[in-house]
Amino acid sequence: MLAEQRAFLEHLLETVQREEVEDVAVAGDVFDRAIPPLDAVDLFKWVLEELAALQVPLVMISGNHDSPRRLGVNARLIERAGIHLRTGVEDCARPVILQDQHGPVAFYGLPYLEPGLVHAHFGAERASHHAVLSAAMDQVRADLAARPSGIRSVVLAHAFVTGADTSDSERDITAGGVPSVPASGFTGADYVALGHLHRCQKISERIRYSGSPLAYSFSEADHPKAMWLVDLAADTAITARKLLCPVPRRLRQMSGTLQDLLTSPEYTEYEPCWLHITLTDPDRPHMAMERLQQRFPHALKLSFSHERHNGSESYRSRVQGRTDHGIGLGFLHHVTGIPATRAEQDLLHEGLESVRTQAAAREAS
Repeated sequence: MLAEQRAFLEHLLETVQREEVEDVAVAGDVFDRAIPPLDAVDLFKWVLEELAALQVPLVMISGNHDSPRRLGVNARLIERAGIHLRTGVEDCARPVILQDQHGPVAFYGLPYLEPGLVHAHFGAERASHHAVLSAAMDQVRADLAARPSGIRSVVLAHAFVTGADTSDSERDITAGGVPSVPASGFTGADYVALGHLHRCQKISERIRYSGSPLAYSFSEADHPKAMWLVDLAADTAITARKLLCPVPRRLRQMSGTLQDLLTSPEYTEYEPCWLHITLTDPDRPHMAMERLQQRFPHALKLSFSHERHNGSESYRSRVQGRTDHGIGLGFLHHVTGIPATRAEQDLLHEGLESVRTQAAAREAS
């Protein structure tokens, strides 16, 4: 989807110029993996150069898909070009101070905070999202209190805020048994720009997700992709407009027999779409995906309806939306016929958190 991502970035640059945008805020993720492909790195480099040429500051934080150390390797150096990266816990209370016609605005960047790695840094009692984000916001509020009165503030954070709507393509960040944090934790900020969830949505007038610029799962087929254009007035009043992103291809789901899908004219309108196709043939046709892609070159996902009879589809349905801990407990119950005891539940939770923390520590080092 590199071409489609570039088309969005071109749209972003056009919007920045047309709307006379004074700052671009990106609340992560920047990449979809810790070690992104070189083509994605080149595209990232290109858009940074374009924004720098326009002399429009960019404030950006790392998300849970990103490698904080890799993304932030030249952070202090590129600040001179107006590119402000916040990827480490040590920078949570080091704001970017930007000026507009009303005076200074402090931008604080709270990157994705892996509780098991950072709770000791913050002195948090528990390794939970709520505890570490609360501690980080305490630092932000303390820094704000020490600055001249009247300074306005914007917080960028990468988190799952309670009450927000999710999609299938977001990576689970459950830690401490709870993946979400309350919106009340951001008290004191004049505006909060959130990353992590892929749906563009408003938590409150001052707390919003922009969402992903493209759909990354078929659960997002009916989610309009957008950016928020926010005006922060001198008295901290908020005016926000939702600006829709270009739609390179529609996402559609369709089903039928292989022969019918390949020959029926009623499916012509689906040919340019990104597709999830479910075949209803009683048996798996030979080279089904290859044959379908001859007519539907952008088919991405293939399912078989008859698999519902052997249990694979029902299993996917059973685990949909469940945490790793919940799936593990369900498996234990299934193979033993006995629900896990409280001690076993705690032990499994401890093991999962240990694996998560060790993986994050390996990446950080």
